[in-house]
Amino acid sequence: MMNLTSTNSGTAGTDVRTGLGIPGFAHPLLAPTEWSRLTCPGTPLHWVVLNVADGPGVQPDPDCLAAAGRLRNAGVRVLGHLDTAYGLRGFGEVISDAHRFLDWYQVDGFLLNRCPADLPALPEVRRTAATLRVLHETAHIVLGHGTHPHPAYAEHGDQLVTFSGAWSDYRWSQVAEWTADHPPERFCHFVHGVPRPHLDEALRIARWQGAATIYFTDQTTPTPTTTHPTPTTHPTDPWESMPGYWDDIVSRIGTGVSE
Repeated sequence: MMNLTSTNSGTAGTDVRTGLGIPGFAHPLLAPTEWSRLTCPGTPLHWVVLNVADGPGVQPDPDCLAAAGRLRNAGVRVLGHLDTAYGLRGFGEVISDAHRFLDWYQVDGFLLNRCPADLPALPEVRRTAATLRVLHETAHIVLGHGTHPHPAYAEHGDQLVTFSGAWSDYRWSQVAEWTADHPPERFCHFVHGVPRPHLDEALRIARWQGAATIYFTDQTTPTPTTTHPTPTTHPTDPWESMPGYWDDIVSRIGTGVSE
């Protein structure tokens, strides 16, 4: 089982201190500032997810290739976004996406987004993770459950996303008891809608619950204004843009936050 530190050539390792995991900014043409600021020296990044078009896209994207290259040159681990659709996508589809991410963008690992969390789905996730490690021996694999999965999943991912959702839910959330058997670097929390005045509280919750990789943002998913949206209507992804307090959270995590 790999830990948070990678041995990949050209990819800097990180220690077990709290750091940022970027779930996936918008395309570099739509979010150029976000991508450029990720390479600022001293930014406490554990990894950044590259999501070209709900995956690697259908052909190499030069702008995404350039963005991934800049991150790798800065010593930042880049992960490819693989959507498992809670087990509804076929094994072949997921592995085909992984091949494209490796061939086109030379990623350092993968985020299995919308990863199943129940025990019956475990064999397929285990098969997928094992195959990804065959394709890339030192791949860093993050299982994006978004909730606490069955504890057996911890044997097959380097990290598990055990919370992904709104601040209104996170501030009252509780950690599963089994996570105490693992160090904080094994767990990730993604929280949107965190108001700036509650940033310290959110960081304390992450520490108390034992999650070393976090992403907090004040961006939110808007409430639909119509009951019958058109087929082309998509809710805004709260992870696509940088939080308004980016510099603040970078500073707090980089220097540590007092209890």
